[in-house]
Amino acid sequence: MTGNVQLFLVFEAGGAGSEADAARLQAALKASTIASALIRPAPGAALNAAAISPLVSVLQKHGIAALVADDANLVKTLNADGLHLTWSKDIVARYTDARRALGTAAIIGADAGRSRHDAMELGEANADYIAFGIPPHVEDRAKAEHRQCDLIAWWSEIFEIPCTAFDVVDAGHATAVSHAGADFVTVLVSGHMTPDGAAAAIKAIAGAVSADPVAA
Repeated sequence: MTGNVQLFLVFEAGGAGSEADAARLQAALKASTIASALIRPAPGAALNAAAISPLVSVLQKHGIAALVADDANLVKTLNADGLHLTWSKDIVARYTDARRALGTAAIIGADAGRSRHDAMELGEANADYIAFGIPPHVEDRAKAEHRQCDLIAWWSEIFEIPCTAFDVVDAGHATAVSHAGADFVTVLVSGHMTPDGAAAAIKAIAGAVSADPVAA
């Protein structure tokens, strides 16, 4: 069943300027229902509090949880809803530090990479969701996607903490992770997309995970 799977927007900010970011975000939000959103820097850019504060506000006004990538201080500055931690070898320690800094009210999710041990430790530490992603340097994408689906299936069968599939690249991949048991499936709106491109990306993934596909 894929009907209960929700979309998790990964929005790259800072690539083409704040006005372009705002236009892409508005287009994405009109394209389909989004449950949560992560704001992360576009390649070669950095997150600027003043520039992304309006994005956080727009998301929150739409009832969408607004998360920031890897910067607990920025979460506090923006009054964002939470933090997403990208995978690293010290992910469990980073999660512990982030929870101490942000408290129990903040949403904190973490990418466990391909480590079942780290995923279980993060779950025991009360992470709000566990993510399984595919690093960009991976060359054998098909093998990595198969491993990701195995991890999602294992997690969803045993644990109650939600599971998020990161680095989902197309509709076929979205369908696979949905059927594996992911609660949330990410859709990337990259920093170089046009508003129309952002809407098309959202609709493609939404159609793949919905019981009533959205027309692209």
